[in-house]
Amino acid sequence: MRLFNSSDFQTLLLSGFPGLEVYHPQISILFSALYLIAIIGNSIILIVIWVEQSLHEPMYIFLSMLAISDLGLCATTLPTMVKIFWFNDRAIHFDACLVQMYFIHIFSMMESGILLSMAFDRYVAISNPLRYSSILNNANIVKISLGFVLRAVIVLIPAPVLIKQLKFCEANVLSHSYCLHPDIIKLSCSDHHINSFLGLVVIIITFGVDSVLILLSYMKILTTVLGIASQKE
Repeated sequence: MRLFNSSDFQTLLLSGFPGLEVYHPQISILFSALYLIAIIGNSIILIVIWVEQSLHEPMYIFLSMLAISDLGLCATTLPTMVKIFWFNDRAIHFDACLVQMYFIHIFSMMESGILLSMAFDRYVAISNPLRYSSILNNANIVKISLGFVLRAVIVLIPAPVLIKQLKFCEANVLSHSYCLHPDIIKLSCSDHHINSFLGLVVIIITFGVDSVLILLSYMKILTTVLGIASQKE
């Protein structure tokens, strides 16, 4: 079995819907419509928040960031899906695949951080309303935003670097219409336990931690609301 360095492993093949190639024109129309709705919807959210001064509040600022990250995901995944479903072109250069993988995971991780920020915003607004303006002022919002952006950028840097060190066989077919970390490392014929471990660690310290904190925030909000209701009774 021939082994290739990543520098020699030039082209990967993306997958559409195996067995449904005859329906790709119809699928392409559906996906294009969904992407168009997502782009228009998020753009409207950004424009409304930008124009309406009364919406320049932390909750809506975080909502606009969520819209931006969603647009980023659309811009990152749309090109390869258009290639597959509109032009039946499944090929993607290995380095381009790594770039797409990196930004897909960055925007996904940013969305997780933004959702956590929105949960924290609601927690402060309900549990500590008198200090809401001082806690979530513009300076702190900037720090929070930079924090989850830098977290995504820095935490994911090792992923493409480590993938470049792997040896690959002749198999070059990915299982999605875009490039994801688990799919790429599955093509490797060399030991990729470090890559798999890195992926697991990243999931735990980002999506896992964020999910737990979001859950705790809303549990605290629910406790506070129930406490206020019982006091009124």
